[in-house]
Amino acid sequence: MYYDNFFDTYLATLKDEGRYRVFINLERVVGRAPYALWHPDDRAVDEVVVWCSNDYLALSQNPEVVDALVSAAQNYGAGSGGTRNISGTAHPHVMLEQAVANFHGKEAGLIFSSGYVANEATICTLAGNLPGCIVFSDEKNHASMIQGIRNSRCEKHVFKHNDMADLESKLKQVPLGAPKLIVFTAVYSMDGDMAPAAEIVALAKKYNALTFIDEVHAVGMYGATGAGASELLGLQHEIDIIQGNFAKGFGVVGGYITGNRNLIDYVRSAASGFIFTTSMPPATAAAIMKSMDLIRDGVALRDQFWQRVCYFKQQIAKTTLPYRETQGHIIPVVVGNAALCKEICDRLLYEDKIYIQPINYPTVPVGQERLRITITPAHTNEHIDQLINALVRVYQDYQLSQAA
Repeated sequence: MYYDNFFDTYLATLKDEGRYRVFINLERVVGRAPYALWHPDDRAVDEVVVWCSNDYLALSQNPEVVDALVSAAQNYGAGSGGTRNISGTAHPHVMLEQAVANFHGKEAGLIFSSGYVANEATICTLAGNLPGCIVFSDEKNHASMIQGIRNSRCEKHVFKHNDMADLESKLKQVPLGAPKLIVFTAVYSMDGDMAPAAEIVALAKKYNALTFIDEVHAVGMYGATGAGASELLGLQHEIDIIQGNFAKGFGVVGGYITGNRNLIDYVRSAASGFIFTTSMPPATAAAIMKSMDLIRDGVALRDQFWQRVCYFKQQIAKTTLPYRETQGHIIPVVVGNAALCKEICDRLLYEDKIYIQPINYPTVPVGQERLRITITPAHTNEHIDQLINALVRVYQDYQLSQAA
């Protein structure tokens, strides 16, 4: 086999289809959010406004979080020394796991190196080892959840997105006594809509199923203490496994699950993605705990976040931009063509110093390419007005509107 030819052909196909991913070279500077320094290859360094970050509350740049990281690194070092099974569990790991359990009103928590690993390892371990387990998965679940199901090699049923009639019809097709796991997402990251979690929980009880919710894009912003959509809806004690990560609302890195003590201990004891992975640096755990404190007490921060989101939604509603109305904080603005999506993002970057990364297949289906816009408390109303004006101008140039 001519290996280089295979790689070249694959990359050429991506470029021909307009799906080749170009990563913009950015330098984020503490205290300057939502600005970042852009390092292009063909011109001098320039300052841009970032509109697609998952650092939803800008906590990655919060001085208290940064100080907690630096101070803990000076005490514990830069890394953890290996897996927890070999190198031992650092005290900040123990403290953080208890903190996330308390955060969600659960008996126990388990931390992972990322949200992706938390999803893949937990779902694979549960579905792959519960005898005869059958998984029911929303068709728009994240790739990490899909990979966990795939690796489990269990029977699976994919139900139409947020369609409870379809979910129930599929649940009816399997024996009531068979082990079942329903996996769904609190806030879907590409469409910005929310799962009908209360209805899913009701069906799970009716058909004897465990429930697994991905709260990655909800923790920090939703609920009275920022514990996510399950807290907002009063379902924390009803959902069996709550998964989240520390890289978005918390502004750091890592993932976790929470649930009943024996379930969490089972995953800890059986999941390869936990057992054989170098553990989170203790300094990272310390930074996360500081971020969690700020979130729990951050009513004003969340209020400012939602005020900015609401203002953006009010302003974009006055335009003919082909955006999708959402329940959540993520706002997609549709393009529908991969090459054009990249071209629009390039124009916004070069002409308006606005950074938005194009969203193309396989992240979304072909024909649903889009800009995915996220607002933070660091954005001002003036920033939002500038973004809206730039979007209107560029989309008009390509004759893209709601009517299209």
